[in-house]
Amino acid sequence: MIDHLGPELMLLGLIAGIFSGYPVAFVLAGIGILFAVANGIPMLFLSMGVQRIYSGTLTNWLLVAIPLFVFMGLMLERSGIAERLMRSLASLFQRTPGGYAFSVMIIGVIMAASTGIIGASVVMMGMMSLPAMREAKYDMQLASGLIASSGTLGILLPPSIMLIILGDQLRVSVGDLFMGAIVPGLVLSGLYFLYLGAVAIFQPHRVPAPEVIERRSMGETAWALTRDLLAPMALILSVLGTIIAGIATPTESAAIGATGALILALLSRKLTLNALRGALHETTKTTAMIVFVMIGASIFSVVFRRLGGDAMILDLFNIHETSPYTVLFIIMALVFLLGFFLDWVEITAVVVPIVAPIVAQLDFGLPGDQVMIWFAIALAVNLQTSFLTPPFGYALFYLRGIAPELPIRTIYRGVIPFVLIQITALLLVIIFPAVALWLPIAQR
Repeated sequence: MIDHLGPELMLLGLIAGIFSGYPVAFVLAGIGILFAVANGIPMLFLSMGVQRIYSGTLTNWLLVAIPLFVFMGLMLERSGIAERLMRSLASLFQRTPGGYAFSVMIIGVIMAASTGIIGASVVMMGMMSLPAMREAKYDMQLASGLIASSGTLGILLPPSIMLIILGDQLRVSVGDLFMGAIVPGLVLSGLYFLYLGAVAIFQPHRVPAPEVIERRSMGETAWALTRDLLAPMALILSVLGTIIAGIATPTESAAIGATGALILALLSRKLTLNALRGALHETTKTTAMIVFVMIGASIFSVVFRRLGGDAMILDLFNIHETSPYTVLFIIMALVFLLGFFLDWVEITAVVVPIVAPIVAQLDFGLPGDQVMIWFAIALAVNLQTSFLTPPFGYALFYLRGIAPELPIRTIYRGVIPFVLIQITALLLVIIFPAVALWLPIAQR
């Protein structure tokens, strides 16, 4: 009975474990071990599972980039660069309807290209901009949705931890994924700006012009903005530029970025022992969470495949008689729905290894390597919604944590337009693959 229903029972056990509230890593590992022993394959499980964990996770040179990028983002957040940039942008947009909103979005794009730490970005921008927006009598639904969504850009725009893990899971060059994500990330940011511009034109009462913050000439404002942009732009170019130019691997560029963030914190006189200790502590916690989920997912996937799970999924999708885009739609819809209840790490580690072989067999009229790059970028855009979709959207609770006076209903309603914009960006990537493939192909 277990032989026949093994994969189905494993998936049901996974769902039950997730909704019972147990940590996903332990649920995955426990289900894998249970079914391995129940099917009389403990030695096979040990030989394949342990080897997969050791060679695929613990000694994977690519994954070293994860703690380095996490540390870079945390140190950059502590350097005070964003605060200075916020003041310069607010001065530039003063007396302009939606001035604070445009400032927050610009900072979100810049910080996203400098760091992939969602929690730090949302908390930082919320603490900097929410009081000013409240004083300017902004619509708090719009303000909360803007801060949460702009903070999540860091998971899509490189350097992104998500793209590193997707590249590892799909066996795709992380450098190609970094380049492929730039245009979709900018398209999504552009759609955000268009939405904010439309609100500022047609509903200016929701984003009233702020009071004059500081009287500066245009030359003084331009100089201050240029000065405050110099440091983050230098860091972005040092990380992404070395990857695109082929000078450094993603892991090496992560080391360059971590060193650069330390230097910026030192130059800003923010590099204290407490700041360094806090950044190292948060880096360790985040990295440990990701690695343990990946270990649990490895155990789960080894046993799942051994019990015939791949064949079950192929039969379920019936890919030989179904349109490739129908199968892709089902996968994307499944990932979107899972994003309401799971973090992107669990979805990436569990779902991607199961659906990747299916996508690899589909004919989209593209070369095989381009299909996987395109699929990875579409997944990344889709997974970004998991930070905003209730009830477990992490960005929503980060914002709620720093603004307890905001009703949770206000935050939920505020993110709806931005989730719809993200879905629009996802459709653009799927309908026009060149959006994701233009830079990787041009670089070759």
